[in-house]
Amino acid sequence: MVGKRIQPHVILVPYPSQGHINPLLQFAKRLASKGVKSTIATTKYTVNSIYSPNISVESISDGFDEGGFTQAQNTDVFLKSFRENGSRTLSQILTNYENSTHPISCIVYDSFLPWALDVAKKHGIYGASFFTNSATVCAVFAHIHHGTFSLPVKIEENEPLLLPGLPCLYPIDVPGFIREPESYPAYLAMKMSQFSNLKMLIGFLTILFKSLKERYIARGISKFWPAKLIGPMVPSLYLDGRIENDKGYGASLWKPLSEECLNWLKTKPKQSVIYISFGSMVSLTPKQMKEIAYALIGINMNFLWVVRDTEKCKLPKGFIESTKGKGLIVSWCNQLETLANQAIGCFVTHCGWNSTLEGLSLGVPMVAMPQWSDQMTDAKFIDEIWEIGVRPKLDELLGIVKREELLFCLKEVMKGEKSYEIRRNATKLRNLAKKTVSEGGSSDKTINEFVYSLNLAC
Repeated sequence: MVGKRIQPHVILVPYPSQGHINPLLQFAKRLASKGVKSTIATTKYTVNSIYSPNISVESISDGFDEGGFTQAQNTDVFLKSFRENGSRTLSQILTNYENSTHPISCIVYDSFLPWALDVAKKHGIYGASFFTNSATVCAVFAHIHHGTFSLPVKIEENEPLLLPGLPCLYPIDVPGFIREPESYPAYLAMKMSQFSNLKMLIGFLTILFKSLKERYIARGISKFWPAKLIGPMVPSLYLDGRIENDKGYGASLWKPLSEECLNWLKTKPKQSVIYISFGSMVSLTPKQMKEIAYALIGINMNFLWVVRDTEKCKLPKGFIESTKGKGLIVSWCNQLETLANQAIGCFVTHCGWNSTLEGLSLGVPMVAMPQWSDQMTDAKFIDEIWEIGVRPKLDELLGIVKREELLFCLKEVMKGEKSYEIRRNATKLRNLAKKTVSEGGSSDKTINEFVYSLNLAC
């Protein structure tokens, strides 16, 4: 890196799904607010969904420019094509900037895309891996990669997986496909590839605090690579308010129905609404949809349920009509605005990491219903570690949460004796989230250190 550069320039490369784009885009905004020129490089299929002031956007190719993963229809085919075409087109962008007033000094890449680090090395610039799972989940996979234990993980019902720095992980707490690696081979391979070439300037994890249990986990990871905690990556308006007009991520692959949701919520009393959303990818079975529906009928409270149009056929016949006024079914809504609304009393969630951090950052009690992958581990933290929600028990024979169990948990969070403690813990963690990203907080300091290292390199 020859010559004096006035302003460091970071290009950020997310995996092209909503849950990966959002935190990387939010990190780009944090960097831009500290004087770093930030550019998001995303696929041609998703590039038009991104808009955020002060953030540049460039397109790269995954080889399926008209429809992305949906067009590929095969995980292995998509990932191989993305590696080949993404490497080539990302390299072209770096070359185009080389003789500009803002040459790129660092690639911050989604850990699912380790080939981006090879591109960085080829151009003689720094690379930083950005992890979109919790520290606990990252640690589990890091231990597998480094041979602490092998797959498949065989855990007896009452004998937990014990790893340095981690809480006891029982069978229901670990990602399902490390017990049954054949169930999602392509996804498991992608998770394991995150650690294939981690020799870099610095590693990033989008996790929460340097306090609570996560700080010990981060220490355990540090012997594998220099991990730093920078989360939560939630728009500034809901936390420290230091980034002007930052009330949304600035990326949406769907059209949210915010107006309809917010107008309906205005008519409901404080903390009276149960909000249910299982994210953009989870597809519940008809049996599970039916059990949720009858639990909502049983509790007889206000609810806002996000059900994709393709999933509505799984609802019990007459359910929408019979709950009109008491409940609202929408195909999508702005989750941050919804969770921030004073009418929301609890969040029934699939425990995706972004949703978990959003609920936590906004102080909303949760009912944890994980479906797969890292969601199982996130649910453990919600229920047992942070104690900001409850986790319904699965019916062993059916493999779903039955209506009676869900009804009990909803009552527990909304109006039971435990609800006061849960709400108090949720408020405490919300305040801690604000503190950690505010000026002088642990996340803010870590990002400042990263910016300082970029300035030294320029």
